Amino acid sequence: MSSLKYISIAILSFCIGLQALAQDENDALRYSYLAPQGTARSMGIGNAGGSVGGDFSSLSINPAGIGVYRNGEMMFTPSIRINSVTGTYLGNTMSDDKTRFTVNNAGIVFTRAAKGRRYEQSKWKASSFAFGFNRQADFNRNYIYSGKNGGPTGSSGSEVFVVDANNSNSGINDYNSPANLGYQSYLINFDSNNTTFRSVVPWDDSNGLNQRRRMHESGSMNEALFSVGGNYMEKLMLGFTVGIPFIRYDRTSDYSEALEVPVPLFSDYTYTEKLTTKGTGVNLKLGFIYKVNDNFRFGAALHTPTYFSMNDQYISSISANAQGGIHNFSTDPGTFDYNITTPWRGVVSATGFFGKYGFITADYEFVNYHSIRYNFNDDFIDYETSVNQLIKSTYKAASNFRLGVEGRPVDFMMVRLGFGYYGTPYKNSPSNASHMDFSAGIGFRFNHWFTDLGFVHTMYNGQEQPYVLPYPTVVVPSATLKNSLNTAALTIGFKF
Repeated sequence: MSSLKYISIAILSFCIGLQALAQDENDALRYSYLAPQGTARSMGIGNAGGSVGGDFSSLSINPAGIGVYRNGEMMFTPSIRINSVTGTYLGNTMSDDKTRFTVNNAGIVFTRAAKGRRYEQSKWKASSFAFGFNRQADFNRNYIYSGKNGGPTGSSGSEVFVVDANNSNSGINDYNSPANLGYQSYLINFDSNNTTFRSVVPWDDSNGLNQRRRMHESGSMNEALFSVGGNYMEKLMLGFTVGIPFIRYDRTSDYSEALEVPVPLFSDYTYTEKLTTKGTGVNLKLGFIYKVNDNFRFGAALHTPTYFSMNDQYISSISANAQGGIHNFSTDPGTFDYNITTPWRGVVSATGFFGKYGFITADYEFVNYHSIRYNFNDDFIDYETSVNQLIKSTYKAASNFRLGVEGRPVDFMMVRLGFGYYGTPYKNSPSNASHMDFSAGIGFRFNHWFTDLGFVHTMYNGQEQPYVLPYPTVVVPSATLKNSLNTAALTIGFKF
């Protein structure tokens, strides 16, 4: 990668909301790394629904599951999600959490099942049509981290403004550029020779520079779906789903730096960005389930890439106490339209049944993350090329495993346990970026209605740098984010 492209990406990593080129490899992964949570039954068995069928969530995993239905049904799944994140930065640890009520799933299935003589004569024993939605990803999260960075090995995020001022073509003359943001807030000035810019932040101050990053995220990806399928000779279930995912993502973040002991030229500054992303996509899922005998069945499904049309709305501001006064400056509100193509997926599944007493089931999913691609208009073709190359060099294909068990101690009650392992999408990562789900649930089935309760505990670690600098001799500290996410859901359904 050329030095100019590296500098561009370094600037964008800090100033996501400052200009139209706000899209990077992290945003691309956010909309591709799915963690489905639909019905409470599916949650209870770790979302390992690829060959069980008969559950609305399976239509987003293996649509052949619709061939298991023998009655129509409708269902609704409210949920509560409690997310906690512990951030560690430069030896200091802080925690934040967020609680949100939402709806994981709603849908209806219409089934026509052959009976009597028609059942004996027809090779197609049942056919079904379904529509509704399943939640594919949840973006709700708060986190914070801070620490003291200073001395000979220290650094400052204000250097991002310096990099843009000294290396971009427009520099401080571009009203919405990082360079102008730093200049208007009096954080950067010309040096004594009036040839290059420098920061007024004394990041090498022996007392230390207090740095803090605070993030508020909200939103989700819900997939509206339309599924059709059937049962052939009680052996082969076939199905396909047209998925239309909808994205809403809101982020408000601020990054601040403050001296322990202020000096005449600088005391502190806070940079704030607000971003709202909306998107609509389309994909196709095809699948089959084959019933070997009453005790065993297996299945497979293929998910095409999702083609998203996206829109970003953003604004950035800065408040600085520098050079003898308090200076506030905001960029113009901006908007940007672009497209993302997410990875294709393959799922293979198997289920073993223990008569009427329950089953054990497993899914294996393969996801090709390095195939994610942005598509911008011609004005940004150079950045499109560089960020797509960065995606290709950063991510890899990953394997996901899901395992579930359901037992039926009495005819009308089921108990469930599940586990999910989602492999890291990164080629090289200093932390374990995989995540694990532990789940449990209980359900009750009656003649005309049913209810299920499911719980999922998710754990994963992540790392991020509050800013990136293209200086080979400067090491920017990383924060470790320990995520603990808990979701409880209740499904209420009716058969007809």
